[in-house]
Amino acid sequence: MVEAFDAPLRERRDDMAHLIEPVIPSLRRYARTFVRDPAAADDLVQDTLERAISRWHQRRSDADARSWLFTILHNLAVNHLRRTARRGREIPLDDAGESDVAVPSTQEDALRHDDILAAVGQLPDDQRSVLLLVSIEDVSYAEAARILDIPIGTVMSRLARARARLLKLVEEQGKAASDRPYLRRVQ
Repeated sequence: MVEAFDAPLRERRDDMAHLIEPVIPSLRRYARTFVRDPAAADDLVQDTLERAISRWHQRRSDADARSWLFTILHNLAVNHLRRTARRGREIPLDDAGESDVAVPSTQEDALRHDDILAAVGQLPDDQRSVLLLVSIEDVSYAEAARILDIPIGTVMSRLARARARLLKLVEEQGKAASDRPYLRRVQ
C-alpha cells in the first residue's frame, strides 16, 4: 500500500530532476555574469534551485521550466544587487582572497575581456539582463520577455540600446587605453 503512494512522488521527483538538471550550467553562467562574483552567483543558483523545488507544485505544467527557473534567478539576482547597493561591499582583510588584492593581468586579451565586462557592468540592470539573456544564454526574444515579464518590443528596444551603449563604452575605453604610455621591451 505504501508503494502506491511512493510511485507518484517518485515520478514527480524524476520529472523535476529531468527538467532542472540540464538548465543548471546556464543558470550558473547567467548568475556569474550578472553579479560578477562566483561565490554570490553559486549562492543565487542554490537559492533558485531551493525555491524552484519547494514551489514546484506552483509551476504551471504547460509552462517552460527553463524560463521559469531563469525568472526565479533573475528576480533573486535583482534583489541581491539592490541589497548589495544599499550595503556596499565589505571584505575583511583576513578573508580577502588573492584575487581581491592581486595585480591585474598584463596580457592584452585579459585586459580586453576585463574592459568588456566592465562595460557590461556599467549598463543599467534592465539593459544588462536583456543583453545577457539574449546574447550569452541564447534565449529567444519571446522567452526573454517571459523571463523578465516585459513586452517583446521592450526586449528588442532594450537590447538595441544595450548593444549601442556597450559599443560606445568599449570605444571610449579603447581611446583611454591608447592614451596610456607605450612600454617597449628591453632585452
